[in-house]
Amino acid sequence: MRLVIALIWLLHWLPLPLLAALGRALGRLLWWFGRSRRRIALRNLELCFPQMAEAERRALAREHFGWLGRSLLERGLLWFASEARLKRLIRVDGPVEAADQHPDTAWMWLVPHFLGLDVAGTGVRINVRRDAASIYQRQSNPVFDRVMRRGRLRFGRTELFSRKESAKPLMRAVRNGAAFFNLPDMDFGAKDAAFVPFFGVPAATLLAPSRMARLLGMKVQPVIAEMLPGGRGYRLRCFEPLEGFPSDDAEADTARLNRWIEERIRENPAQYLWVHKRFKTRPPGQPTLY
Repeated sequence: MRLVIALIWLLHWLPLPLLAALGRALGRLLWWFGRSRRRIALRNLELCFPQMAEAERRALAREHFGWLGRSLLERGLLWFASEARLKRLIRVDGPVEAADQHPDTAWMWLVPHFLGLDVAGTGVRINVRRDAASIYQRQSNPVFDRVMRRGRLRFGRTELFSRKESAKPLMRAVRNGAAFFNLPDMDFGAKDAAFVPFFGVPAATLLAPSRMARLLGMKVQPVIAEMLPGGRGYRLRCFEPLEGFPSDDAEADTARLNRWIEERIRENPAQYLWVHKRFKTRPPGQPTLY
């Protein structure tokens, strides 16, 4: 793993167009040799886009793997490049400064799992002065975990809490003024979740965004980052905070968020994280979809 990290560090010095080309080449290798992830991506696309021809879904999956390869190699930029270089590469659209303009309001950035997820985190942190907090999945390799944490924490004052910890430290950080990066669209099981439609398929989706926003009186602002073709940089899309969110119905709020994410996926389907088993957890009595 140390050699892999050293390689990622060396590659981050390359011009982005060249690094992007190498990432797409890596994506082609992942497509051919990552059979398990390829099957997951194809199955997800079959479930979410049943009206699409099989050949079209397969082409979309291959394109997805090209972006996936890029996202892996370009993490070196986000972890090691200078702030000045990152500001040149990340174009900001929308009110990125909204959290700073409302310092007395509890704030949630809602960041779905597009492949530019780390770009979104970095882009917000180099443009927003406010403290931040997020939950992350501790990596099994301690060296990679340490490098990833250091890379994500190097801009602004940010706290990362392990998903295995209690929510109390996170809640305390938010009450102390930290804005919360919330990643709402992965399958973490049925606990504290509801089965709400995602492209028409019941998907175990955490109720936490609605419940937490209601408990703490939070504004909820969606943020998505897109990787631009040809290594031309990135586009950070900061949307206006959601109107009427949260309501007093957490399940209805959760279904609303899924619909919003679906709309963004339709705008850029190849860059959503299709290699995750989004429909792994099934309602009682339903068979596995994988």
